[in-house]
Amino acid sequence: MSVKHAISRGLELGRSVLQLGLLKSGGRFAAKLRAVRLRVGPLARTVQPQAFLPSRYRYYRSSLTGLAAQLQSAGFRRRFGGGSPRNRAVFLAFGLGMGLIEQQLEDDRTSAATCDEIQAVFRKKRFQSPFKPFTSGYKLEDYTIGNQIGKGSNAAVYEAAARFAPQESNGKCSKIQPGGEEEQEETTRSLTCCSLQTFPMAVKMMWNFGAGSSSEAILKSMSQELVPAGPLALNQEKEEITLDGHFGVLPKRMSAHPNVIRVYRAFTADVPMLPGAQEEYPAVLPARLNPDGLGNNRTLFLIMKNYPFSLRQYLEVSTPGRRQGSLMVLQLLEGVDHLCRQGVAHRDLKSDNVLLEFDSDGCPRLVITDFGCCLSQRDSTLKLPFNSMWVNRGGNASLMAPEVITAVPGCGVVIDYSKADAWAVGAISYEIFGQPNPFYRAVRLESRDYQEAWLPPLPSDVPADVQLVIRFLLRRSPSKRPSARVAANMLHLSLWGGKVLANQDSVGMRKLADWLLCQSAVVLLKGCSGPSGNMVEAELQRSFLSNLDLEDLRTAVGFLLFGREQHQACVRSA
Repeated sequence: MSVKHAISRGLELGRSVLQLGLLKSGGRFAAKLRAVRLRVGPLARTVQPQAFLPSRYRYYRSSLTGLAAQLQSAGFRRRFGGGSPRNRAVFLAFGLGMGLIEQQLEDDRTSAATCDEIQAVFRKKRFQSPFKPFTSGYKLEDYTIGNQIGKGSNAAVYEAAARFAPQESNGKCSKIQPGGEEEQEETTRSLTCCSLQTFPMAVKMMWNFGAGSSSEAILKSMSQELVPAGPLALNQEKEEITLDGHFGVLPKRMSAHPNVIRVYRAFTADVPMLPGAQEEYPAVLPARLNPDGLGNNRTLFLIMKNYPFSLRQYLEVSTPGRRQGSLMVLQLLEGVDHLCRQGVAHRDLKSDNVLLEFDSDGCPRLVITDFGCCLSQRDSTLKLPFNSMWVNRGGNASLMAPEVITAVPGCGVVIDYSKADAWAVGAISYEIFGQPNPFYRAVRLESRDYQEAWLPPLPSDVPADVQLVIRFLLRRSPSKRPSARVAANMLHLSLWGGKVLANQDSVGMRKLADWLLCQSAVVLLKGCSGPSGNMVEAELQRSFLSNLDLEDLRTAVGFLLFGREQHQACVRSA
């Protein structure tokens, strides 16, 4: 019995090694195996896979295959040369287990190479601007300004059209059919669509109280608004302005993304008397327009695409279906992940700051806008020193992540914003699926002290994996919360990789790599054949493939399998 028990223990070690290899990188798992199983010293600074064992084990440094072969050979020698049956069996089984590790590492290397190749192919396919390139438009006089379409705490937004590039009308309106609307609401949408044909652009006029009236001072004070600006947004003369300082330094430019607003022009000009200004924001007007006004004569103007709704406006009249809702949450996660990769934390993510239009199939396309409260860093760490109560944490205290709202200023204190926007996406997801945001007054949870068990349930028709992702995003501890990239990967796998994850016992990196290759071929073929129906889904799939990373994908699989196991355990106990 002792020999049989020893063999089973050795093979169990091999199986556990193979399973752990799915969720951890080869290097990290090797370090754990080295410390726990082999009880040897620290890792030598050599190139993988030679770094699997310390340098004093020079005999085995060629590869794990060589190590496994030596262990198995030694096991056979002990079998015929003496030694206890238990020790012989353990030695031989452990050698077999090491062979499994080598196979797993080889699969990892192949999968990593596959991910890199797919990523390289899809990163070449850059997001295209909805407007044709133009070289003018650096003056307010270049635009015809229509009615006001929005107003916030620091700016007003108006519909606009470029005089130098009149919009060509083809007599067709883009498809806008939110589910469950009455005829009167459909008529309103149709009128809105026709208005977009006349005014395809939007101009955002910032309110300037204390920045002065010089272009240098305005750009320095409102530099966060320029984070999503394109490469030609500023006039060449303005590009040469030296902007020094600390938090107000001109941020680095962010590359285009389908789920992030794009600023096509940014310039300073005299504040005009626009429609509704005297009635809605008289205090921000300069004295030349309103004797009681407190604003400066000049301010910053931003030219962007005109979108028909904000996410809040859309959700007030329509509740998206389960698949559309899943795609909307996924778009927000893709947009937040893009910001994080560019070293930007939005810090004011809410349904008012998300704009919405519809693709050719009527699927909502979301874009994140309003970067006035953002944190932009060149080192991309997204960590802000919090040594004083005067340091700005961001906007909208109701949707501040727990690690942000509970931070106490002090020497050496740092706020990490790397997962704060992802937490806000989890809260906004309740609104997308027709429920009150739990951190607004309707439910009255506070991010400062809520418990995860207090979160209200989502509707039963929301897919189980989507509910799982939202629950993970709203975890209080950032260390237990997935990043936006990992959460997006979880939804991608749930939406398009259901067969791969159907049997959790057979999930392997080779199987995932085969699925990724099939997905890449499908997306490429759709792209080659022209517009392919649902453009939002095609954009999401391209975004997923262009950001493939083996470690992130492995972590997403681990979160999904862990969550499903927990759910099944709860069902069995109930």
